[in-house]
Amino acid sequence: MSDSAGIPPEGQGGAERPLGPGSGASPSGRGAVRRRRRRWVWGVSLGVSLALVGAAAAGWAVYMKLEGNITPDEAAAAELARFEEDRPTALVKDALNVLLIGSDSRAGAENRRYGRDPGTERSDTVILLHLSAGRRSATAVSIPRDLMVDVPGCRRPDGSRSAPMFAQFNAAFEVGGSACTVRTVEKLTDIRVDHHVVVDFEGFKDMVDAVNGVEVCLSEPIDDEDAHLHLPAGRVTLDGEQALGYVRARKSLGDGSDTGRIERQQRFLGALVTKVRSNEILLNPVKLYPVLDAATSSLTTDPELASLRGLYELVRGLRDIPAEGVQFLTVPRESYAGDVNRDQLAQPAAGELFERLRKDEAVRVGTDGERMATEKETTAPADSASPEPTFSGNTAAQDTCA
Repeated sequence: MSDSAGIPPEGQGGAERPLGPGSGASPSGRGAVRRRRRRWVWGVSLGVSLALVGAAAAGWAVYMKLEGNITPDEAAAAELARFEEDRPTALVKDALNVLLIGSDSRAGAENRRYGRDPGTERSDTVILLHLSAGRRSATAVSIPRDLMVDVPGCRRPDGSRSAPMFAQFNAAFEVGGSACTVRTVEKLTDIRVDHHVVVDFEGFKDMVDAVNGVEVCLSEPIDDEDAHLHLPAGRVTLDGEQALGYVRARKSLGDGSDTGRIERQQRFLGALVTKVRSNEILLNPVKLYPVLDAATSSLTTDPELASLRGLYELVRGLRDIPAEGVQFLTVPRESYAGDVNRDQLAQPAAGELFERLRKDEAVRVGTDGERMATEKETTAPADSASPEPTFSGNTAAQDTCA
């Protein structure tokens, strides 16, 4: 047999090739390069995966922290469910009415700084926020705490029930908390309240501090010991403590009336909305987190809103509302016949406002130079078209120094 008998013919795949650098047979060949490249890619992939897992875990931790900040108002939900048949029916799909309640509670170390804790609390500020269907506009209607209203029988904190009464509006919160306030507003306006939010003094201050203060314009210096305010005239950026004194002061600012206090609150809220909506905060996670943390920590809401998802669903449509579409006004009222230091609804203007909100019709605010719907005579002659009513107020677009 020939020595070449077991060797494949030339040109077939079994032919031997010389070994040398780059052939893969030595530690310095292509095989080693490929193995090092695979190890490098694997290491990078593992690092990226671990980074993503870490980021996801951190993101989840932040989400759960913010989610846990919000307090669900289960007791109010149960009380409102008890009277569901008596509550108004929502007329327009996707329109929402949210009742914002500022509590004057002195409970807690921070809140006790503003007075003795009597074990009860009243609503220091109440705003009915109407969000139009399609989120074309947001209308915030302040309800004066001194307004005389019918308060229904409500469940007290101790479980007993109060009798229906005719009293100042802020007594509703003292008697039966947020559920009683919601029912009182619904009885007053015949508007369905879809959600409610309660915030106390400390929460308000934290929110202002989280946005690094809010700028207001003062026509004259303020030197008020009771409100802890000592401010120069002109443009001033208020921190949380100063802002609380500014929106709550009554005797030393303006004419000392609750009307002046409410108007000051509305202007401040307009400036706060503008600050929060600015890209400086919304597009900067480092600045946005403390705002979200402060906002969620200060809230007690109905259970449906007591989650980040619930709050997101509520506010996501507000991003596209122009500043001039965010409006502030006070329910039309006049001096109460039985006590000039109290208010009552001014009709027919109040009824017109409630009807427009209930039907999700446009509400127009203007300056004192325009004919306002708060005037007692709001009807046009029978042979002329009825003009759209204008209510005294302001928008988030207005400069507080203008």
